[in-house]
Amino acid sequence: MALDPKKHEMPVQDAVVRGKNFDEVALGYTKEVAIAEAQRCLNCKNRPCVSGCPVNISIPEFIAEIKKGEFEEAYRIINKTSSLPAVCGRVCPQETQCESKCTLGIKYESVGIGRLERFVADWHNEHATEKPAKPAPNGHKVAIVGSGPSGLTCAGDLAKKGYAVTVYEALHTAGGVLVYGIPEFRLPKKIVAKEVQTLKDLGVDFQENVVIGKTLTIDELFEMGNEAVFVGSGAGLPRFQGIPGESLKGVYSANEFLTRSNLMKAYRDVNDTPIMKGGKVIVSGGGNVAMDAARTALRLGAEVHIVYRRSMAELPARKEEVEHAEEEGIHFDILTDIKEILGFHNPDDPRDERNGFVTGVRCVKTQLGEPDEKGRRRPVDIPGSDFVLEADTVVIAIGTSPNPLIKDTTPGLEINSHGGIIVNEDGLTSRKGIYAGGDAVTGAATVISAMGAGKTAAAAIDEYLSK
Repeated sequence: MALDPKKHEMPVQDAVVRGKNFDEVALGYTKEVAIAEAQRCLNCKNRPCVSGCPVNISIPEFIAEIKKGEFEEAYRIINKTSSLPAVCGRVCPQETQCESKCTLGIKYESVGIGRLERFVADWHNEHATEKPAKPAPNGHKVAIVGSGPSGLTCAGDLAKKGYAVTVYEALHTAGGVLVYGIPEFRLPKKIVAKEVQTLKDLGVDFQENVVIGKTLTIDELFEMGNEAVFVGSGAGLPRFQGIPGESLKGVYSANEFLTRSNLMKAYRDVNDTPIMKGGKVIVSGGGNVAMDAARTALRLGAEVHIVYRRSMAELPARKEEVEHAEEEGIHFDILTDIKEILGFHNPDDPRDERNGFVTGVRCVKTQLGEPDEKGRRRPVDIPGSDFVLEADTVVIAIGTSPNPLIKDTTPGLEINSHGGIIVNEDGLTSRKGIYAGGDAVTGAATVISAMGAGKTAAAAIDEYLSK
């Protein structure tokens, strides 16, 4: 059989149609296409793709099972090291991780590893009828702070070893950034709920509406009999640009905008969660969160512009997300920087309901100068290039930082200058028995890197408590 040089395309909703709904964009492989894509794998003995996976999934092994049509066995192999395969298959940047190491990719397109992982996980979720067997208890108790990807991974790995694990979530639904940050059209919430249910079936206890640092402190978790605590509380503190007008009505952090839509379902007409719909929306930023906010605003009926200081080549968002945004009709105002958010003010009538609302943004054009400390060329303002973009809503999507609540209520916990918890290579903090990982340590990063941190910490906690 001749080797297909290109990976099989992922079927997607038509761009015009999907821009008006919140259904999942990517439709997934059929079993026939999955087997055909799996046939492209060379089954390399040195397994370079595995070295690119932060959770070390046995990639050639699970793909070999797909070739044989043994989809449940493929799932079993993935699930040995990944507690969230249906999530990873959808949102992980495989193109810069496992697929970037694929030997086939040297000459042709790499194997569609992420697409195959998604297929296997979806097959399992649709066809499996048996719940996972609960391991025998080992007598040890561990608390997890946060139910995002790092917390869920740490909880799953420990539960499989017989630990009594309790996950504390500040919001009313488990899943962390997977439910409040990533839109339905990229990651359906039923997928997250299924992954959480699998952990519950393993014996993990979830306690929602518990804010660690307020409802309970970490020291109180130890007093409750927990022998170790893993902090995976994420990076939920939004950053703003520090420009005039950020306090105007109609200015959102991406965190708030996405939480209102994703977690609180503001996009549904039957819900009364307030959110700005329609009009003209400006999204400031160029990462995946900016794409999510822009594509959400589009589906809420807006004309959307993404304003980014650098060029298209420097956009940090996944290529696939940028392409989807362009196909859906989102405008990219590149080499452009926002200097001020403008608002309506009627000094003659302070009761005017339009007072204080966004009317536009004042921008300048930029050009790329010398590289910064990260190696990216700095954007430099072009004098005299000021112009105004009309807007009804502005979404700031330039990043987030860890919430200081854990730091402020946990004596002896060392924090770096960016608010992240300082840990060693095993995820151990400056406090005995307290481990941390994911965005609470690094600041906003990828789902799979957070999962890798949760896996590392789980192994370290197991070693610590097994002594």
